Amino acid sequence: MKDVYALHSIVDDVQFPFDPADYSRFKFGDGAVAGAYGTALAEGFIAAYGDRLSENDQLVVLPSPYTSIPTASYHMTTAFVKVLNRYLCIRGYMPAVTAKIHRYKTYSIDYGALDMESRKALIINDRYHLDKEFLAGKTLIFTDDIRITGSHELIIRNLLKKFELNNNAYFLYYAQLQNQDVHPNIENKLNYYSIHSLQSLETVIGAPSFLFNTRVVKYMLHAPFAAYKELLMKQTPQFLQELADCCISNSYHQMEEYRDNANFLFDHLQKIIPSWQSICKKEKEPILNYQNSLLA
Repeated sequence: MKDVYALHSIVDDVQFPFDPADYSRFKFGDGAVAGAYGTALAEGFIAAYGDRLSENDQLVVLPSPYTSIPTASYHMTTAFVKVLNRYLCIRGYMPAVTAKIHRYKTYSIDYGALDMESRKALIINDRYHLDKEFLAGKTLIFTDDIRITGSHELIIRNLLKKFELNNNAYFLYYAQLQNQDVHPNIENKLNYYSIHSLQSLETVIGAPSFLFNTRVVKYMLHAPFAAYKELLMKQTPQFLQELADCCISNSYHQMEEYRDNANFLFDHLQKIIPSWQSICKKEKEPILNYQNSLLA
């Protein structure tokens, strides 16, 4: 049994069953919207499938694949698991646990702007890994924010076959495109509905609920330098360090599209935070800028 469930259905590219402005902010790190989406998805899943669950059913929830920086749907999934586990606890069932689909490749191309064939061509060489021993015999719940062409779902289904995991599984989405006449770049329209510049991003990253994800990190690192610099100078040292750590963890500083903005960030951190100076200097040598340091 492998069921697909979507809380909302998209049938055209004009009217949406949810606020597209909220969705756009969610994709760029609005943790409050992520929490609301995860809660709503859990409540919908429980209403549709709660009577199928049993005390002997160990659930494992796996958000969409990522390398190091989580996706927006990861943060949605965090809220989903909390609500699901409250339901399971009340009935005396085992709580759901989480696991990761390990992804070993990242790219700078905006996936949401592509058609189906381009999506398949882009991700065909991606490498993924599942912990077969841990997942064996458990019911798997794969979560994502939106299903447009089903390309990622197909990859996961093939991955299950590769690892010989014949588990019962659910593929859950906050929304699903149900009209094949609508171009897949509808996803791009939703992603950038309310976030279309660094200026429009400021309200999201300045909110207490802001959570870093891959999209917002890449968007900042790929922005025009003048606007990027202006935005960075308004942020706290804690924010800048977290941005830098995200950049390093996904090796974005080694990608041509992001290198200049990443270098500026590292150089700036060396100037304002002593610990970054010690990271970037050689023993018994003067502090160097990032481009000439051991991190280069």
